[in-house]
Amino acid sequence: MKTKSTLSALALALCTVLVGCATSSPDVISREDAQRMSKVEDAVVLSVRAVTVQGNQSGVGAATGGVVGGLAGYGAGGNQREAQVAGILAAAAGAAVGNAIEKFSSKDEALELLVQLKGGERRAIVQGKGSENFAPGDAVLLITTAGKIRVAKAPK
Repeated sequence: MKTKSTLSALALALCTVLVGCATSSPDVISREDAQRMSKVEDAVVLSVRAVTVQGNQSGVGAATGGVVGGLAGYGAGGNQREAQVAGILAAAAGAAVGNAIEKFSSKDEALELLVQLKGGERRAIVQGKGSENFAPGDAVLLITTAGKIRVAKAPK
């Protein structure tokens, strides 16, 4: 029984670590984007709106929850048949709970920035909240690297 609770704790810890690995912060640059040339465009902020980026559902939470639930349910059953039924029901419940935990814990608070380029063209960009604060009228740079774009304040 101690082995099952240890496995359950390890599976839950693994799920927590994997869910915490993803980030959409503009202050974090992926290794693949380092040492790449980026396109930079000047723009002015027209509006800023706080938004929430939906959480991930990679399946890791559901899989981990299913394993944890199955182990816990199987260990709670009496005879072998009851243990099997309890394990299946607990695995299904654990998968649903694990999926919900992954989705909730991986959502990000973000900003939707509406900007206007020097030529008059307008763009809307959603990026995670970083260390910079933006306000209408701010001069900014649109930095595009490998198809991904981020907004940074322009140097004065």
